[in-house]
Amino acid sequence: MEKIGHLASKKAAVIFTKSSCCMCHSIKALFYDLGASPAVHELDQEASGRDMERELQRLGCTPTVPAVFIGGKYVGTAKDIISLHVDGVLKQMLIEAKAIWF
Repeated sequence: MEKIGHLASKKAAVIFTKSSCCMCHSIKALFYDLGASPAVHELDQEASGRDMERELQRLGCTPTVPAVFIGGKYVGTAKDIISLHVDGVLKQMLIEAKAIWF
């Protein structure tokens, strides 16, 4: 988890995506709507994208995108993020990680 872990720890909210993934777009839009500015890494646009996707698979990310990290910790994929949002937990997680300030 070297490359993924390094990138995930550089910003309070990090999303690994693919540019053709509609759920990735939805998760990014949700974060922006909540006031967060996540670091977004488009695996299909990065030179080491295939290696990073294999790292995500080893972490247990199924599907591999979108893979969301908050405060440097793996939180989950689209299903997990939507569940956290519906339960009212996602915003608090972003506040605690200092990804948003309200």
